[in-house]
Amino acid sequence: MRIAQVAPLVESVPPHGYGGTERVVSYLSEALVELGHDVTLFASGDSRTRARLVPVIPQGLRPQGREADWPIWTTLMLDRVFEEAASGAFDVIHLHVDVLHYPLARRCGTPCLTTLHGRQDIPGLADLYRRFTDQPLVSISDSQRRPVPEANWCATVYHGLPPDLYRHHAQAEGDYFSFVGRISPEKRVDRAIEIAIGCNMPLRIAAKVDHMDRVYFEERVRPLLSHPLIEFVGEIDEEHKGDFIGCSRALLFPIDWPEPFGLVVIEALACGTPVIAYPCGSVPEILRDGVDGWIVHDQQQAIDAARHIDRIARANCRASFEQRFTAATMARAYLEVYDRLRSGRCTIDAIGEHWNGGQDSHRQQVVRFRHLGAQRAESAGSQE
Repeated sequence: MRIAQVAPLVESVPPHGYGGTERVVSYLSEALVELGHDVTLFASGDSRTRARLVPVIPQGLRPQGREADWPIWTTLMLDRVFEEAASGAFDVIHLHVDVLHYPLARRCGTPCLTTLHGRQDIPGLADLYRRFTDQPLVSISDSQRRPVPEANWCATVYHGLPPDLYRHHAQAEGDYFSFVGRISPEKRVDRAIEIAIGCNMPLRIAAKVDHMDRVYFEERVRPLLSHPLIEFVGEIDEEHKGDFIGCSRALLFPIDWPEPFGLVVIEALACGTPVIAYPCGSVPEILRDGVDGWIVHDQQQAIDAARHIDRIARANCRASFEQRFTAATMARAYLEVYDRLRSGRCTIDAIGEHWNGGQDSHRQQVVRFRHLGAQRAESAGSQE
């Protein structure tokens, strides 16, 4: 199959540091190439891939301090994508750039699929999706789609990682907790610090600070970093992330927002590291409470769970990753959606449909296929 993957231009694919969407696009593209498909990747020129790379801009925008320019360069990229599509270059176009392309995709003769990577509880999105009911969408968790059930959700496909990306750490080789991601109010590094101090356990924080969160970091977080148990490492690259997480006793993920997925959670599972998390967004779908981590509802529960983290078998964590969250599993799921899209059918499931290689014993996978026209008719009838 000839597949176009259209990535954001904020970071390279994969990113050199933090960048969840670009990392997922990289893993998906490489897995599709490995499965024998002809993949074209539209991305920044500093991307690294075995696919055919169409470099839209020499370097990712964030390292240049040019994040605000993304609409300009994304528009130029989309013009190239649909120009190539007009010549019949692709069987499917898979876009990861939010919503800017919807008017162009509607007029394109090549089937287009959009994976939404961000939160959907934003004012105005419901109106947008009512306007573009013909645009097939994939959610990255069932919880992500709940604010806009009227959107044309075709499937939920969980993220996946290459199986050899991170080494399984059968034991915690370091005596500390880890926090990885970005510093922002919703990620609640302050909770992680409180948990570590409550357990008298060192906490190592590997996180980036975006410009928009700089004031929050300086005023709310920096004063907490003076505690002798707390070490702020800053942003780390992929080469060091595996050992950073894998050597820790637990990854702390005490979020306070509707997390669409949480890539770092499956990175921890791949390392064999259990996770302590609040049940926000996708967490109850991704993490199995008492099996590969603890799901907690307040800080006292979190501290108690962290004190007893050794009750979670690290082998269970790695097994969860291998059964549910590999890049090959993700790629095969998307190939199923591509095939349905090309045949003119759309996957409709109001409660969500997710793919995990048939290994998930907690939920039965339900697949219902109906013609898009029938779905439109049903939707129109429900509005009358």
